[in-house]
Amino acid sequence: MQSLLAIARLTFKAAFRFRLVPLLGVALIGSVFLLPAVIKDDGTARGLTQIVLTYTLGLTTAVLGLTTLWLACGTLARDIEDFTIQTVAVKPVARWKIWLGKWLGIMLINALLLGLSATVTYFQLVWRAQRLPAEQQQILRNEVFVARGSFREPFPNLEPEVERRLQERLRNEQVAAMDRTEARRIIREQIKAELQVVPPGHLRAWSLDLRRVASQVRDQPLFARVKFFANEKSPTGNYAAVWDVGPLDSPNRQRTERLMAAETFYEIELPPNLLDDEGRLHVEFLNLNDTAILFPLEDGFEVLYREGGFTLNYLRGVAILLCWLAALAALGLAAASYLAFPVAAFVSLSLLIVVFSTGTMNTIIEQGGIRPVDHNTGFIDSPGLFDHLTVLFFAGLRGFINLARDFSPVEALSTGRSVTWGTLTRAVLQVVVLIGGLLAALGITILTKRELAVVSGKG
Repeated sequence: MQSLLAIARLTFKAAFRFRLVPLLGVALIGSVFLLPAVIKDDGTARGLTQIVLTYTLGLTTAVLGLTTLWLACGTLARDIEDFTIQTVAVKPVARWKIWLGKWLGIMLINALLLGLSATVTYFQLVWRAQRLPAEQQQILRNEVFVARGSFREPFPNLEPEVERRLQERLRNEQVAAMDRTEARRIIREQIKAELQVVPPGHLRAWSLDLRRVASQVRDQPLFARVKFFANEKSPTGNYAAVWDVGPLDSPNRQRTERLMAAETFYEIELPPNLLDDEGRLHVEFLNLNDTAILFPLEDGFEVLYREGGFTLNYLRGVAILLCWLAALAALGLAAASYLAFPVAAFVSLSLLIVVFSTGTMNTIIEQGGIRPVDHNTGFIDSPGLFDHLTVLFFAGLRGFINLARDFSPVEALSTGRSVTWGTLTRAVLQVVVLIGGLLAALGITILTKRELAVVSGKG
């Protein structure tokens, strides 16, 4: 253990000796202060949050992510190329200790720099929030400086109805066997449209089961977060929305009328104590417009409630960012365990680009392969073995990547969403233990089996 900590300490000191930590710290703090100064907010709570919190934390994560890859590739690859590692890769210092010691040293640097940037961001947000108008400060306290949980209607199981309608079409229209996949897709979209669209003069009702938090939300307001699309564009850009909230057929039922723009998220404050006797919240939308209104099933409507305060929620969100950096450090060290510094850095960055290219993978999986598709059906006709193997490979790769991409701490913090202890635990297990552990096992295995004495100083 002493040798592992000694290597971590040497890696940490080396970053200071080469002026990396001081220079990067100054650059990050300067960015945290400079970005909000250059990009002026619009004087609203949401504008301030977007600039001070979303942009600065996003920029900090991007800079530290690239620096982590560069440092992880350089610190191990350079030691191998310069034969420095041979002075320590002897008994009793095992090579796995060298690898883990360098990873730990890099993580100490990341923790220091991320903690410094996150602290400056936090106090700058609190300080600038005091300069907002009282109305906007109230919005900030209700929508950002809070940790909120959410409830949505469970996504409906469409497949039984899809199969029923498909069988009906097979009886009436004689759909060919080769067209069944496309027919299912069309029917599924039709059913989704029926559930999402509110025709003029019609109601759309939601009934959410809040029994689990009924005592917790008593005497405090809830917030409905809504987003809709319109079939036809309004001359004014706004649409009339009438919201009825509360137990059905109750005198306590509340009605709210307001104008709302399409394709924009709104948060509507709901008065407290409007749950029915069973702990359910009933909300209805009345469409008084001349065009149909569509609420997406995925994110068209949800109810937010207060779970806790902002400070602890902020710390948990920053901890998830540190988990991402831990995986990037493992990636860089794994690449440097076998490759020279320039090649290791190139491979690591290429893999990072692949992580952000899941759209291409999704397309290949949906189409059933990588060959040209039939423009009438949108699928590949008679996919072969290679297409099936490609789909399986990309499906597995997408699942592996999504282990890390499932978490959005910056978005959650900027919208006042709760980053729970459970979410943080999952991030540690999925990103650090699983992804980082697999990369560490790969890197340590390569480094252990690598013959260091034949490595050329030129890489």
